Amino acid sequence: MTTHPLDALFDAATTGDRVEVPQGWGQGRATFGGVVTGVLLARALGAFDLDPATLRAATTSFVAPVAPGPARLEATLLRRGSSATQVEVHLVQPDEPSGAETVRAVLLAACGVERESAVEVTAPGPSRPAPDPHSLAPIPYVAGLAPEFFAHIDMRIATGGLPFSAAATGDLTGFMRFREPPRTLSLPLFVALVDVWPPSAGQLLTRPAGLSSLTWTIELLRPPDPDPGALWRYDVTTDAAHNGYAHSHAGVYTAAGEPVAISRQTVSLFG
Repeated sequence: MTTHPLDALFDAATTGDRVEVPQGWGQGRATFGGVVTGVLLARALGAFDLDPATLRAATTSFVAPVAPGPARLEATLLRRGSSATQVEVHLVQPDEPSGAETVRAVLLAACGVERESAVEVTAPGPSRPAPDPHSLAPIPYVAGLAPEFFAHIDMRIATGGLPFSAAATGDLTGFMRFREPPRTLSLPLFVALVDVWPPSAGQLLTRPAGLSSLTWTIELLRPPDPDPGALWRYDVTTDAAHNGYAHSHAGVYTAAGEPVAISRQTVSLFG
């Protein structure tokens, strides 16, 4: 069995501060943001021996496009308290043509161990109906028309549309998993998978235009199931879009509808 390219990448980030960003995971002129966030998170967990089950939230700022090739990861422990730990990780690559190192992406991660509390609010399940994901056909990958990384992802649309489809709504329900299962669905791999769907406001556009994530936050409600072949449900709502920016939030669920994570995104629209 061959090693999944993201297993190799995230293993390298867990154990060291130098990685090789692989080819074939592009999204326009940048590396897909889920891979970028995954490698930053893997470094945060490895650098400070953090328990993945304690991750509460992680926010990534996409400062500049991350290119395939060598990258350096700078991890900083901001604070380790009795229950909460916060870390920051930068991904650095040389700029062209100057060769000067520049920060391409920044992750802020907050981890917290469980503690007793009088407050208990259960996250709701999906609010929109959807068919059995196994009855839905995966989106075919067409080289040159879809982002490179789509070749690695099994994505199935239940409601909503693809970017630039002049959809009537900026909302979407879909299911996703890796086409080639990784060794196990580690936390960095799960986080990468959550980010696979294009910005939901893009489906409101009537013709192709640039879409770029500015910031992305994922909040974990519970540790994800490590089953590498499981299908995950993604329900996204476009909250607002104006002045060239869009804001959305999404719930991530098991295929059976059990809530696992919340995703929030700010996107730059160039059309």
